[in-house]
Amino acid sequence: MTSEQVAEDTPQARRREQRGWYFYDWANSAFPTTVLTVFLGPYLTTIAEAAAQGRPYVDVLGFDIRPSAYYSFVVGVAAILQIILMPLAGALADHTGRKKELMGLFAYLGAGATICFWFVADGRYLLGGVLFILANTAFAAAFVIYNSFLPEISTADERDKVSAQGWGFGYLGGGLLLAVHLVLFLGHDSFGVSEGDAVRLALSSAGLWWGGFTIIPLLRLRNRRALVPGAETAGQAVAGSFRQLGRTIRELRRYPLTLGFLVAYLIYNDGVQTVISFSATYADKELGLSQTVRIGAILMVQFVAFFGALLLGRFAAYWGAKRVVMCALVAWTVVVGVAYFLPKGSAVAFFALGFAIAIVMGGTQALSRSLFSHVIPVGKEAEYYSLYEISDKGSTFLGSFTLGLALQLTDSYRLGIISLVIFFVLGLVLLTLIDLPKAIRAAGNTVPERI
Repeated sequence: MTSEQVAEDTPQARRREQRGWYFYDWANSAFPTTVLTVFLGPYLTTIAEAAAQGRPYVDVLGFDIRPSAYYSFVVGVAAILQIILMPLAGALADHTGRKKELMGLFAYLGAGATICFWFVADGRYLLGGVLFILANTAFAAAFVIYNSFLPEISTADERDKVSAQGWGFGYLGGGLLLAVHLVLFLGHDSFGVSEGDAVRLALSSAGLWWGGFTIIPLLRLRNRRALVPGAETAGQAVAGSFRQLGRTIRELRRYPLTLGFLVAYLIYNDGVQTVISFSATYADKELGLSQTVRIGAILMVQFVAFFGALLLGRFAAYWGAKRVVMCALVAWTVVVGVAYFLPKGSAVAFFALGFAIAIVMGGTQALSRSLFSHVIPVGKEAEYYSLYEISDKGSTFLGSFTLGLALQLTDSYRLGIISLVIFFVLGLVLLTLIDLPKAIRAAGNTVPERI
């Protein structure tokens, strides 16, 4: 770190970076909200059904896949690629010190692929799958590096608050854009476009939003390490990153409690991510709810989740983040159980369930992120957050393939959704067994007043 960088690490400079950091949540939330949660699952399933032309299967690289299961398997393939790429992205960021530049590279790859969803029409379900895999993988790689800034731009006692505000700001950004998309979708005739074109416009504009607002954090965030231009070729940097990643994985054995937290998070967050990505498809294909109801419910979730994230952040200040996350997991278990019994065509019941999800969703993710920041050694934030992201975005291959398998074998969306209960129950049990203060001290960090 240079003397100039040391001088800039003041409370005022940290607050400036924190505000810039929030804007990446604002920017990239367009992807999970508009693309992942609302439009792409039902739209890609419909495209696959049309391509099947009444047959029970579509061809995917020589395999017969049910149109209803296609999207779940695509999400699973993307998750596997994320597992491969995210650790490399984290190691490369820590090894080169070019966190900001690498975050921008992955963000714009993902945004560009999202913009190209405009071309997914007329039975091009394979193109849609490929674009989603590219966009979702890039999204996760950029998020690895974004998360790794959290310990650098906040003190230990600030992290629950900063993390919760980031998630909350993201829900506002994603909700605002989704509101625009709701107007576009509902009034597509007034705008002179078809329903399918309205969906494609929504998907593509999410990429424009993501790419446009990413400029703000790239201007505000700072690399902490002094950079030596030309010191390494690209190949040397990648090779060095692989070596550094290997050292990090070997080193993780010295922190068994950190590893235990990662395993617990992998399991319960797998349930969270799968519920989020599957909710619109479940509402469409099983509950028979219209696109208007689905968008309205998820729009409501975005704005309620903003307050939910801040509320759980305040609870964590009084009762500790671990205790609050455990209570949230109990709530998730109840929500998934209730989802199995939702009556067909009941918009009121779906809205009520969405409200319950919104209260716990943001806090579960934000507080888990800040908890993890305490149990990792200083100087290896991006590498460890790449392992965390494997337990976050990458872990969805478990839920997605569980869901896809249930659909493939039974063609029952209700059996698919109820199968996710096990992820919350098992994750809760494992998290209960983790001694977090001991894990924090083992990583060489100071235990906050409440954890």
